[in-house]
Amino acid sequence: MSFKEYKTLDLIRVSEYISNFWEIDKTFEKSISSRDDKEFVFYEGPPSANGMPGIHHVMARTIKDIFCRYKTLKGFKVNRKAGWDTHGLPIELGVEKELNISKEDIGSKITIKDYNEACKNAVMKYTDVWNDLTKRIGYWVDMDNPYITYKSKYIETVWWLLKNLYDKKLIYKGYSVQPYSPKAGTGLSSHELNQPGTYQDITDTTVTAQFECENESIPEFLKKYSKIYILAWTTTPWTLPSNTALTVGKKIEYCLIKTFNLYTHKPVNVILAKDLITKVFKLNFKEIENKGDLVFKSEKTIPFLICETFSGEKIVGTKYHQIWKDAPLPENNPENAFRVISGDFVTTEDGTGVVHTAPTFGADDAVAAKNASPEVPPMLIRNGNDELVPLVDLQGKFVSELGTLGGKFVKNEYYEEGTAPEKSVDVEIAIKLKEENKAFRVEKYTHSYPNCWRTDKPVLYYPLNSWFVKVTDNKQNLISNNDKINWKPKSTGEGRFGNWLNNANDWNLSRSRFWGIPLPIWISEDGSATKVIGSVKELISEIELSIKSGNMKSNPFDSFELDNMSDDNYDKIDLHKHIIDDIILTSSSNKKMYRESDLIDVWFDSGAMPYAQWHYPFENKNYIDNKEFFPADYIAEGVDQTRGWFYTLHVIGTLVFDSNAYKNVISNGLVLDKKGHKMSKRLGNAVDPFETLDKYGPDATRWYMISNSNPWDNLKFDVSGIEEVKRKFFGTLHNIYSFFSLYANIDKFKNHENAIDYNERSELDRWIISELNSLVKDVGDAYENYEPTKSARLISKFVQDNLSNWYVRLSRRRFWKGEYNKDKIAAFQTLNECLEKVSILSSPISPFFMDNLYQDLTMKNTSVHLVDYPACSKSLIDGDLENKIRKSQQICSLGLSLRKREKIKVRQPLNKIIIPYRDNLERESLKEISEFIKSEINVKEVELVGDSSKILVKKAKPNFKIVGPKFGKDLKIVSSLITNLKSDEIEKIELEKVFVFENEIKISIDDVEIYYEDIEGWQVVSENGTTIAMDTNISEELKNEGICREIVNRIQNIRKDSGFNVSDKIFIEIENNNLIEKAIFKNIDYIKNETLAIELKLEKKLVNAQEIEFDNIKVKIKIFKEKKNEK
Repeated sequence: MSFKEYKTLDLIRVSEYISNFWEIDKTFEKSISSRDDKEFVFYEGPPSANGMPGIHHVMARTIKDIFCRYKTLKGFKVNRKAGWDTHGLPIELGVEKELNISKEDIGSKITIKDYNEACKNAVMKYTDVWNDLTKRIGYWVDMDNPYITYKSKYIETVWWLLKNLYDKKLIYKGYSVQPYSPKAGTGLSSHELNQPGTYQDITDTTVTAQFECENESIPEFLKKYSKIYILAWTTTPWTLPSNTALTVGKKIEYCLIKTFNLYTHKPVNVILAKDLITKVFKLNFKEIENKGDLVFKSEKTIPFLICETFSGEKIVGTKYHQIWKDAPLPENNPENAFRVISGDFVTTEDGTGVVHTAPTFGADDAVAAKNASPEVPPMLIRNGNDELVPLVDLQGKFVSELGTLGGKFVKNEYYEEGTAPEKSVDVEIAIKLKEENKAFRVEKYTHSYPNCWRTDKPVLYYPLNSWFVKVTDNKQNLISNNDKINWKPKSTGEGRFGNWLNNANDWNLSRSRFWGIPLPIWISEDGSATKVIGSVKELISEIELSIKSGNMKSNPFDSFELDNMSDDNYDKIDLHKHIIDDIILTSSSNKKMYRESDLIDVWFDSGAMPYAQWHYPFENKNYIDNKEFFPADYIAEGVDQTRGWFYTLHVIGTLVFDSNAYKNVISNGLVLDKKGHKMSKRLGNAVDPFETLDKYGPDATRWYMISNSNPWDNLKFDVSGIEEVKRKFFGTLHNIYSFFSLYANIDKFKNHENAIDYNERSELDRWIISELNSLVKDVGDAYENYEPTKSARLISKFVQDNLSNWYVRLSRRRFWKGEYNKDKIAAFQTLNECLEKVSILSSPISPFFMDNLYQDLTMKNTSVHLVDYPACSKSLIDGDLENKIRKSQQICSLGLSLRKREKIKVRQPLNKIIIPYRDNLERESLKEISEFIKSEINVKEVELVGDSSKILVKKAKPNFKIVGPKFGKDLKIVSSLITNLKSDEIEKIELEKVFVFENEIKISIDDVEIYYEDIEGWQVVSENGTTIAMDTNISEELKNEGICREIVNRIQNIRKDSGFNVSDKIFIEIENNNLIEKAIFKNIDYIKNETLAIELKLEKKLVNAQEIEFDNIKVKIKIFKEKKNEK
């Protein structure tokens, strides 16, 4: 049996072959069953399958997969269950669009039952596509037994968690102003409002409104002024009809100013904060000092006079006239409305220093109004059902009681496309206030405003009666548990996530939707009794009680078998809204109890997955209680989840189990287009993941994504980068294996021979084995630190620079020349070991190609993903040898860069290079690598000279990056001193690291760059403390040798193109000409040896020969496997 050989690199074919192998071999299942009980716990963040996956999902799933595969190599059992997020707005909005209905139609045009059934059918719409992507990218996760959030078992665990929170008094019901999405028809939690992209810059019509004070209530010192107005600025004019207070800062200084209204030109006395006068009285206003100059002449120059200055507390209690005359009065305590109150949140950063206060539409407003004494009533009126409601309904429309504004949306974005009026209500309100002398200034203003994360329509702040989780009171525990988490990057945990926890609000759980997990809370009509249900068994028990009391006729779950935990049993029941809402429970006083109509925030669903995926605590209780599958050792999702899944996992884990829910987390960055723009179908820059995989395969795609940038940084996705990875990394690895398999098969090497002791192998073998073991350690450390990019780059550098460009290239003669001896066997064993270990180290990132490579090398049908991560043999790491070879690589790199600069080909031999050394130790090291250097740079001689020799003269120049900031105005003097340093002074700096000039200016070694002066006929180059000088003069003898090397190169190409085997002996005929005759004559043995030629003849004329060309020399050549017949 021989090693497989491949003509070309075909990553697509390899991935398909290995994917089929995994399926037949059941490799994923074996990777779990073959490990002992040492668990590595991973949680899969559930995607929603009602949308198509994008290229960013390839990135996200690759990052998850890498560490699960790595930990498997390290001997861990890595169970990982897939999951589907099946509830929430994305599904509901998609169904509404498909059915051409709105939220208001649910329950009338379509029953809630039929609607929920449509949602249930829609949630798994693209499951097959997701499964296909998962399989194609090699993401190993149990797709056959996923947790699904709409399943009854999952819901039961969620209910148990909520009951646990309720029993701990961590859930309460409260009426407060909350973010609300009219287009989605539901309230939003604060973490939903802070998803990336929710805040957008918009340009709104703003009004600085004039609120006319009631003369009787103004302070005595202001009564000498007729008609006083208080100015308040708002970016939401639609809230002005709901104004019930003006809030000032008690300690802020305010002024009364006499001026004229910009629109009516009427004289007005206005109050605003002193610090904001210049911002409000701008452009066409001019301050005057004399009352006599207070005359309106033109809109271009309106005079104003500052008359009074006083603190805010002086006007607290002042009453004013309701600004919108068509607005009704508040239902409750209207006599306490329309007055000036104080609040700590008032600032003088913008506006007027007076806050227009509408308690129904602002959280700060509501607090200020409630804290006032007496309390300021919110603008709530009674509707036809005798319910207290605000002036804007849940669809975002003004109520009919507002006259001309009634029935209009408060935001034009809420209208159906193409139906919005030309003038928004903000503009309408502004125009009317101008006409009524109630608007001091109207202007456009660009500011940041939140949109709903799912509908992309503006959010309103709206009074809602909601259920909350007490997060604020438990802030310290959340922060403490966060300190136990290893965040990648650390800055996200301390910054973005840490700051979010520091400022966390109570979590609004309630959602007024239809498809989701119902709140398991029942309350009596009079509010005297509350029951929170924590299990199906408990609910059935309560239903039986209601049947006995006559409040229910039958049990909708009568087919359910108590204590039967089978999936079939739980599939008999449905715990969604259309079923649960019909269940009436009974209080201890025999009163009917109805379920709170809201659903649970869908983020609670996903945050419950550590427990709900196992149906805890009804099954698998030990998984959580004994910490077998909790907390997670590792999770990873996009950076947006810091305020989503990462947050809800953390809150539930801390509040219910007093524990962090995960130990290590990678917060992925965004996948942008190659220009750094966010991808979207609308912009036409979205990348189809399937097209990418079809063209480049999963291995190159995964390697590119991981090696290009750290997972937590944004990736500028460019397919040319995948092409480069395919060529440079996989192409190089493929070529190394092809080289190995070709010569191993020729020599019938099977790796069955006794391993040759490392001490008996060549220095080059020992060096690459040392580098290999260093790689094993460094890559393992990077994986352990959750730094896959570092792992990928270390492996790439080893393969491309050390293994291919150095070891294989310098060892190739050992493989294809000479007898099958100990040295050749050592070379085969060394290269085989390197390739085999590289395949293991790389397999978490490149699962298909590396499995194929491993199986080819071992000639066994055993997957690389079932082996152990290689141990690092510290005894085989030779630091001195690695440094020595690195030194030779550095010298060779300098030599090759000199050749490139002087445009001298590498195949052209040169006479000599000079390398200076600092001490005898460095001299001996350089002597040991001089043969390498001669071969690599293609020079005849390496001369080593001491630093003190006069052949190379040291010079110094300023390191301006350091000396510039360091010496400032003395830079010119210091630069001159450094430039004029003598050789012995430079050596002193190198030795002592500092130097003091006569004028007492002190410099350090970092302040100077030391180099060698060019010498005539030589080229000198220095880098990172290494210097070489190269003799670039080319003698006739050297030129002839260069010609022969070019001829050898062309003959080798002809051999390859002609399909000759590497071991075939050949005959060569060359058409003679004066330019090459002497060169060939002097180097004929070299040509024959290099090309495996039996004979080389120069002929006067050749027919049907191949013509080659180099350096303006044309040569005709023929080669044969056997000598042609003489005629």
